[in-house]
Amino acid sequence: MSKSHFVCQACGAVHSKWSGRCDGCGEWNTLVEETASAPPGGLKPATGKARRARPAAFTALNGTNEAPARIQIGVEELDRVFGGGVVPASATLIGGDPGIGKSTLLLQVAARLAHNGLSSVYVSGEEATAQIQDRARRLKVAERPVQLATETDLRKVLAALQDVRPDFVVVDSIQTMWSDSLEAAPGSVSQVRACGQELVRWAKTSGAALILVGHVTKDGQIAGPRVVEHMVDTVFYFEGERGHQFRILRAVKNRFGPTDEIGIFEMHAYGLAPAREPSALFLSSDQDETGGTAVFAAMEGSRPVLAEVQALVAPTAYGTPRRSIVGWDSSRLAMILAVLEARCGVSLGGRDVYLSVAGGYRMTEPAGDLAAAAALLTAAASSRPPEKAIYFGEITLSGAIRPVARMEQRLKEAARLGFQQAFVPEGSPTEIDGLTITPLKRLSGLVDLLAPDTAS
Repeated sequence: MSKSHFVCQACGAVHSKWSGRCDGCGEWNTLVEETASAPPGGLKPATGKARRARPAAFTALNGTNEAPARIQIGVEELDRVFGGGVVPASATLIGGDPGIGKSTLLLQVAARLAHNGLSSVYVSGEEATAQIQDRARRLKVAERPVQLATETDLRKVLAALQDVRPDFVVVDSIQTMWSDSLEAAPGSVSQVRACGQELVRWAKTSGAALILVGHVTKDGQIAGPRVVEHMVDTVFYFEGERGHQFRILRAVKNRFGPTDEIGIFEMHAYGLAPAREPSALFLSSDQDETGGTAVFAAMEGSRPVLAEVQALVAPTAYGTPRRSIVGWDSSRLAMILAVLEARCGVSLGGRDVYLSVAGGYRMTEPAGDLAAAAALLTAAASSRPPEKAIYFGEITLSGAIRPVARMEQRLKEAARLGFQQAFVPEGSPTEIDGLTITPLKRLSGLVDLLAPDTAS
């Protein structure tokens, strides 16, 4: 007789009885009753006389086994994120908001690899065959020899893959797959964990490169148990705003390459294409020079990216000044405002402050502190910012400006894109062709240069 238990759909914790709040993650109303008819992974419990297992084979660390050659996709942005190409016998999990372009990108990748002579399979559990074929015609890849299947039964999918033995497989999505060995609904924690484990095991034994598409929660995290992210070799997030034409593929886990690389794509009528000038993609085309703008030289993995920080400082219309931030951390802005007031004598506490990063880019580096401070200072003083200038540097609570990583690479990229001035921490390279470098030791030095009248 099968027993039932209650599984948290947010973290996968198992409870013997229902309660309103999960003891594992603290989420409310996430416990769902599931039948414990089989252990995770679809393995049936042993019955009768136990069979003696064959012992595992060991090898030495200094063995001569060579890693298989990577599969080159031929798209520089994708190969960069993967770390040089897709690794055979690997599993990749890609998550992203609905409609962001995951299916479009992966169909294009499957078609490109099929055109290069590899056996590519695209398994969809969310769309009908006609829908995928219509997208392929729109993307002009309908003539590529991609083998298409629309199926959600894991047993049928694995049987078909055993017959075809492909080199590259896309499963869209893991939440739609279900195993008949579990009496749970598709998309539940047990089903996602079991189907993910079976597909990853098949990829490791067959030598095929597997890509799983995962749904995301309202917080932007991949839905389902975190154990699925631990099963796979790489985890990517596909990001972007529907109002903008670009998309970012960001690596957050990669056993075969860097974990901080990004690939930048532009959405066109014919699908997703690599960005023509990724370094300057997030720069605004607005030429207004009334103040409140600063260009930040960021690093995304090994790639320098320039983004524009925009600020507006206005008199408050209410008793409590408003703080509105887009693309940056609100606590970071509060710290910068406090340092400006306490260390530099610039008081913005009684005024509304709006700060936004142009193009939908999100600043995650502390190196963006100096650019944010520069935008706030010129906005508060309504002064004209220096022409063709970039900023980077971390601001401490004492008002000092700390050096950041890869300063020379940031400066060279700015010079390549035509920038003429750079406000940077002390210790930066002092000679870059075409670039006038101004080293800063403290934030008060930047105040004296950009908005001396704002200091009390």
